Amino acid sequence: MSCHSVLFARNVLSRTCRRMYSVVEGAGFDASKLGGAGGSIRQAGGAFGKLEQAREEEYFYKLQKRQLEQLKKLNVKAIEHHRQEAELHLEAIERNKRRLQEIEAELQKTAGQK
Repeated sequence: MSCHSVLFARNVLSRTCRRMYSVVEGAGFDASKLGGAGGSIRQAGGAFGKLEQAREEEYFYKLQKRQLEQLKKLNVKAIEHHRQEAELHLEAIERNKRRLQEIEAELQKTAGQK
């Protein structure tokens, strides 16, 4: 998993959150903020308007929760990927150290033969 996919997921989440908060602004939400009518139920107000607002808030809450869970999974995968890459790099370092020791031993043998 690349860092690019994690950054992409973060960007998607932040754009969605911005849109969500610009559309639903808590109890102060009304049709004039969007420039539209907001629907007949909203215009009528009362219990149906509050119920509709509560449903929208619940929808966006669940949407944000799903997106955060997906982002968490992406981050866990990215961490595991980087951990595996680090292990491979450490193994390569050890191989190169052994090769360096072998080369130094060969140099000492050739220096002793002169």
